[in-house]
Amino acid sequence: MKIRRLFLKLVPRSLLSRMLWLLLLAIVLAQSLISGLWMQQLQKHELDGMMSATRNLANSAASTITFFQSLPLQYRQIALDQLRNMGGSRFFVSLNKAEIQLDALPDSNRKNLVINEVRNVLHHKLGYGLTLHVDFSYPGELHVFDNQTLLADIPPSWARHSLLMEPLNPPILVTQIELAKGEWLYLAALLPAPYMTLEEATLPPHQFRFIVLLSAILFLFTFLLVRWQTRPLRRLASAAVTLGKDIDQAALPEEGASEIVAVTRAINVMQHRIRRYIDDRERLFSSISHDLKTPITRLRLRVELLDDEEQIVKFSKDLNDLEMMVKGALQTVKDTDIHENVELIDINLLLEHTAEDYNLGGKSLMKIEGRCKKPYRGKPLALKRCIGNLADNAIKYGQRVRIIVMDDIEEQDEAEVVILYFIDEGPGLPPDQLEKIFEPYYRLSHDTPGTGLGLGIARSIAHAHGGDLVLENRPQGGLQAVLSLPRH
Repeated sequence: MKIRRLFLKLVPRSLLSRMLWLLLLAIVLAQSLISGLWMQQLQKHELDGMMSATRNLANSAASTITFFQSLPLQYRQIALDQLRNMGGSRFFVSLNKAEIQLDALPDSNRKNLVINEVRNVLHHKLGYGLTLHVDFSYPGELHVFDNQTLLADIPPSWARHSLLMEPLNPPILVTQIELAKGEWLYLAALLPAPYMTLEEATLPPHQFRFIVLLSAILFLFTFLLVRWQTRPLRRLASAAVTLGKDIDQAALPEEGASEIVAVTRAINVMQHRIRRYIDDRERLFSSISHDLKTPITRLRLRVELLDDEEQIVKFSKDLNDLEMMVKGALQTVKDTDIHENVELIDINLLLEHTAEDYNLGGKSLMKIEGRCKKPYRGKPLALKRCIGNLADNAIKYGQRVRIIVMDDIEEQDEAEVVILYFIDEGPGLPPDQLEKIFEPYYRLSHDTPGTGLGLGIARSIAHAHGGDLVLENRPQGGLQAVLSLPRH
């Protein structure tokens, strides 16, 4: 249950938050998909370019190897010295007595592709009978001439044009071929620009900044648009909630999208019709009250002229019942009147004033536990009637009443609600009567005076405030009336 409530709190509830979250998710998915496709094409383009450059480099290496193979042994070293004195060539070339051991780079997809391509070209150009070793090493760990001499130990001019690219530190492709026993041709070179690195292509920083900037702009404009469009919806929701409390509130301005304007217009029309219906109802009950008083009074006078005492008593009882029914109907209309203005109500003070009415000879029949933490927006007279009716009912059938106030209770819809428990010490009610007792004029006991309208009026007032009133039998005895009043 706690996990479910936590999940409900984390889920966006407003239209604005849901639209923004969905937009953010759509932007992330779209940008990820586009960036992934773009990166795939970029990597393919770079890989094709790298393999083409590798083939060119391997062809040049094959030509260099063929050149040195064609030279007599005594001229090979002279040719190497001339190359170094002239500033080198595309390759750093040396003739070594043995194969040099390299601190090779870790295997990767691009490294293996380049090495295999170089081997294939060299074997194709030079034949498959040569002993050939190809690998990569970083400049700081690269040995030349022998296994003790590092690249950093030789004069910079010998390798500046072919291997040194300060401040960069790209990997160096080293090819070693055994020309004869005890004679190894050593070729070292950088991959051609812009393919000097073997790292996989990543999203460039400027592209990432562009994606972030584009997402921020879309997010901002969508936020402003949705907020602009949902403002009338929030106003409409607030008006719909307060409609039951204040039927005379001002009509809503018809603005926003066409759908919102249509709903707003429908709300305004409904409010006008309800107001007209209530006015007609009040005039009807007023006229009924006025029209019934005269014939009832006339009948009372005629009853007094009868000679039969038994008939006089029967007629008087019927007239009293009729008059009580008329007054009860008028009281029902009056006590559930929704024309009363909504105000901030101090429920604590209201309960204290109600308790004073049940203070008999210093002994109070009402006990209040708990306090409301802040004022409640409602109709003062209506709530006073509601609380008074519940207290009267509890004391009438249960001798005394205990009222427990609970405030700041959050329901699943995150709305705060004030709950008042009216607990008596009476016999309770049969389970099948807990709802039927709210019907007008229905009374379970006729031993006490009353009209059977009090609980129905109290529930109508609770409903008018967006709340509810329910009755419950307590396990230890007595009846409990639970009045819930949500804060809006």
